[in-house]
Amino acid sequence: MVASVPVTIPIRALKLSPGSHLLIENISWDQYDALLTELGEERVSPRINYCNNTLELMAPLPIHERPNRLIADIVKALLDSQDRDWEDFGSTTFRKAQAAGLEPDTCFYIKNAEYMRTCERFDPAQDPPPDLSIESDVTSRTTLETYGLLQVPEVWIYTSGTLEIYILQGDDYVLSNESLTFPSLPLGEMIPELLQQAKQIGSRKMLKQLRSDLAQS
Repeated sequence: MVASVPVTIPIRALKLSPGSHLLIENISWDQYDALLTELGEERVSPRINYCNNTLELMAPLPIHERPNRLIADIVKALLDSQDRDWEDFGSTTFRKAQAAGLEPDTCFYIKNAEYMRTCERFDPAQDPPPDLSIESDVTSRTTLETYGLLQVPEVWIYTSGTLEIYILQGDDYVLSNESLTFPSLPLGEMIPELLQQAKQIGSRKMLKQLRSDLAQS
């Protein structure tokens, strides 16, 4: 009987087609940490999530990227109209040692914008989590679980023309009709309508009109 030999494939040899994701279980924190080091911080793809010994590698589609960038632009316009500071941390890797690591589609520091303004590398021992994270067309089964471990207070998930707002209560998320960041705005209706406008008239014109409307309100 010939003994089976485990197959080892260098992580850089894995090529994920756009829109696909790979789920790998029984991965230790040290293995996850070594993977991040090997792939480096300047990569665009794959996106990497880690939660309770499960690793996910995801390759976003262009149709995935466009909504989250437009929603980020809308968030900036809304915050600017309210004269509130913000720092956009994009897909920065956020980690909780031995438990979780996540790269959001995009995220913002708002309440903690001043504190994080000069941050060049996130330090989980002293830096707070983002105030708001945005995800588009989530396929990850661990996304909200990972966010819960990281204690991100508010997560928006946009998929199939619908915006869902999740608010952290304890260690779990509750679906909410009201945003912590913009409690007076009907974002569930507003965001999908603005994204539809961007398709019809173009992103620049949509954002220009939004800023004009906000200045007059």
